[in-house]
Amino acid sequence: MSKAELFAAIGSRLVRLLISTLRIHVTDRAGITDEPPKQPLLCAFWHNRLFVMPHVFERYFSERSGAALTSASKDGEFVAAFLRRFGIRPIRGSSSRRGAAALIEMKRATDEGYLVGITPDGPRGPRYQLNPGVVKLAQMTGGSVLPIHVDYSRFWRLASWDGFMIPKPFARVEITFDMLHHIPSTPEAVSFEYERRRLERLLRREDRE
Repeated sequence: MSKAELFAAIGSRLVRLLISTLRIHVTDRAGITDEPPKQPLLCAFWHNRLFVMPHVFERYFSERSGAALTSASKDGEFVAAFLRRFGIRPIRGSSSRRGAAALIEMKRATDEGYLVGITPDGPRGPRYQLNPGVVKLAQMTGGSVLPIHVDYSRFWRLASWDGFMIPKPFARVEITFDMLHHIPSTPEAVSFEYERRRLERLLRREDRE
C-alpha cells in the first residue's frame, strides 16, 4: 500500500465518521433523485464545498458510476486515492497540467455513462471564478450541468486559497441540486464568455459569502 493509499484509507474513515453526525437536508430542484436523467450529466460545485461531495455521489447517485476531475500534481495522488475509497473514478488533470488530455478522458467517461463531478474554480482558483473547462465539456458531450450548492451551519475554515470548509460535528448541511443547465454551442468567443459567466453566476447565487 502506497503512502497516498494509506492516508486515504485513514482519511476516508474519519470523513465517514464525521459525516455520520451531520444533519443533511437535500432540496432537489432538478428532480433527478426521482427520475435520474439518461443524458450526460456534469455536477458542478465550488472547490471549498468539496468535503461532503463523495458522500453525495455515494448516497444520491448510486445508480450511476461517478468520476471526478482531480489535480495532476503530487498532492492530487492522495485525492485520487481518497475518491477511490468512495467508488469514484479519478481523472487527473487541470487547466495548467494535462488539461486537454483530462477533457478528452472526461468526455470518454460521460460516453460510458459516468456522472462527472467538477470543481470549476479548482485546483488553484481564483475562488468562485469558473474556469472554461466545464463549459467546453458540456458543449462536447451535449449534456447538462447540475449546479450543486452546499451550505454548512457551522464549519472550520482552512487557510487555503479557497478557504476550504469542513463542517463541524452535528452541523446542519443544506444541499441544493439546482435546475439542470444546458449550454448551447458557441461559435464565437464572445458568446462562449457569455455562457461561462452565466454558469458562474448560477453557481455563485447561493454560495457567495
